Amino acid sequence: MAALLASVAAGLWGGALREFALGPWLVLMAVAFADILLSLSRGKSVTASLAPEIFLGESADLTLSVTPAPAGLTVRFDWPEGLSGPADCQFAGDAVRVTCLAVRRGVWRLTRLWLSWPSRLGLFEFTPRLAVAVESRVVPNIRPVQSGEITTRVMSSLYGMKENRAIGEGSEFHQLRDFVRGMDVKSIDWKRSARRRSLVARELQAERNHHVILAFDTGYLMQEEVMGLPKIDHATTAALATAWAAAVGGDLVGYFAYDARPTTFIAPRPGRQAFARLRSWTADLAPVGRETNHTLALTDLNARTPKRSLIIIFTDFIDTTSAELMIENIGILSRRHLVVFVTIRDPELEAVVEQAPDDLDGVVTLVAANQWVQDRRRVLERLVRLGVTIVDAKPNTVTARLVSTYLDIKARDLI
Repeated sequence: MAALLASVAAGLWGGALREFALGPWLVLMAVAFADILLSLSRGKSVTASLAPEIFLGESADLTLSVTPAPAGLTVRFDWPEGLSGPADCQFAGDAVRVTCLAVRRGVWRLTRLWLSWPSRLGLFEFTPRLAVAVESRVVPNIRPVQSGEITTRVMSSLYGMKENRAIGEGSEFHQLRDFVRGMDVKSIDWKRSARRRSLVARELQAERNHHVILAFDTGYLMQEEVMGLPKIDHATTAALATAWAAAVGGDLVGYFAYDARPTTFIAPRPGRQAFARLRSWTADLAPVGRETNHTLALTDLNARTPKRSLIIIFTDFIDTTSAELMIENIGILSRRHLVVFVTIRDPELEAVVEQAPDDLDGVVTLVAANQWVQDRRRVLERLVRLGVTIVDAKPNTVTARLVSTYLDIKARDLI
């Protein structure tokens, strides 16, 4: 600006000063050229690191280091779809640590970023685009499994105090013991008692090697986000925890996925290898934009599972009309199998029912929300009358509720 004013003044003044009109511009050009040389003479080496695996819904730190780092250096990110973080960040020294959130399952790559810093004399701003190779896999959250809490609960249920309280509810012979007052008379083994000439009772325990099938509805309703994650993601977290409990408890685990038609069926398999396969499979499980055909899917599942099994269905519905076919087919399935119906509640929508409206729009919203709650309750009541076990819980409690339901079913030998 100063060079422009000096040139204009020299041109207007005229005379000998006109010959010096280009002088300020020449000086500015020299200073700019020197600023570019001083700034570009420093090379930039960028190092980026991120955890190779992140649990869905959890955060991880992306660490960037630049050598050397000029003053005022900032970085701008182009985050992939499965990771969320700040748009830019200011460096403090030669490194910066940025927290990103895993919001979608899959393998995600951060391939480029932009650095921005002013030149040495402040005349320019440099914004080069740099290629980076940072990859991270977002997987279903198995934090409850890694913590050991589920293993402890299952082992306590099978071999601890809880099993002693459940004696007589199982179907598998465990051992003989002397009959004492207070024991169930039905547990007496009369033939062996006659042979020994003293009363002997049979102790039973819950049968092992049951079939547990995890059925996932991947229709469009499971795309709805609740507490920051789609319902299908909350379902996979609860399913993995239950699969681990079943593997520890000696049961066989299989899985089934369907939307407009059945898409995947893996027969029940024993051991922790089944859990590993399930975890790998659910890492890429994604809902589609189609309506679910419960009639076709559940009929196919019923035909594939001739042995009585525990079938855990993760699904959702809108109202009583859309749920009619689902109720009918789950009722048919429950005649042979023990069915657990798992659905995710929306805390935000339920909170609307509990708040008094402030205007007419609020009244309309309240009526619609209340109708949704009532329809939901009616559907669940009909399923209960069909003998279906219901797990209707908020996202932060569905895993614990489902694992507890499985342990209760196993202890009572309902399968």
